[in-house]
Amino acid sequence: MLFNIGDLVTRKSHNNDVVFEILKIEDKIAYLKGKDIRLYADSEVEDLVIATEDKSDNDDDSITRMKEEIMLDRSEYFYLPGKVLHIDGDDEYLERCMKFYNDLKIMAYGVKIQEQDIPYEVTNYLNKFKPNILVITGHDAMYNRDNKVSYKNSDNFIKAIEEARKYEDNQERLIIVAGACQSNYEELIKSGANFASSPKRVNIHALDPAIIASSIALSDRSTPIDLLDIIERTKYKEEGVGGIITNGTMYKGYPR
Repeated sequence: MLFNIGDLVTRKSHNNDVVFEILKIEDKIAYLKGKDIRLYADSEVEDLVIATEDKSDNDDDSITRMKEEIMLDRSEYFYLPGKVLHIDGDDEYLERCMKFYNDLKIMAYGVKIQEQDIPYEVTNYLNKFKPNILVITGHDAMYNRDNKVSYKNSDNFIKAIEEARKYEDNQERLIIVAGACQSNYEELIKSGANFASSPKRVNIHALDPAIIASSIALSDRSTPIDLLDIIERTKYKEEGVGGIITNGTMYKGYPR
């Protein structure tokens, strides 16, 4: 079968579990990017099959579920959700997340920065936008070679969190959501993240960081969040994302 750049495919050797987009093909090797999962991979062309349309997730379904789960009493009160700064190493995923925030009427600023550059630029954007919630994400992966575990971008995320904590060390005043597929969850939390991926080193959905950030933005700042309920909204639940109990960031006012 002939494949073209942009085709959506799955891998037979992985039970067709993830839908990828073909970025390029060289010497019968296809270089792939997850359509819904924050993952890069490569594969022999003969291992690929064209994906069916229904294998891709619909972002509108996630937005609808969030709106149903977060029902605000708008008859008498008004609400001021927390402000989000979303830094992403992938411009396509960033665009999807920004649409997610916009549809939920959350003020969010999106910045595309390569993962290795985030530690050196995060403070400038924190000073510029002064968010309540900071998202640091992009692509990551865990490698196990010769019994040594290493990560593609976890160290970059950790350094970025540490820089952000120099800007604001109080985990109630600045809530940080960090990590991507297979990230070093424990070290991200230790470095100062409120939420991080990935406890079981699994892949995460492109929208998972935005789902966590939106849940915090739309939670009352005078009340501790329902941690398990928020994690339950993500694609792979507690295997993909974990965190600590904090208060929300939304003000509630009266009258409308």
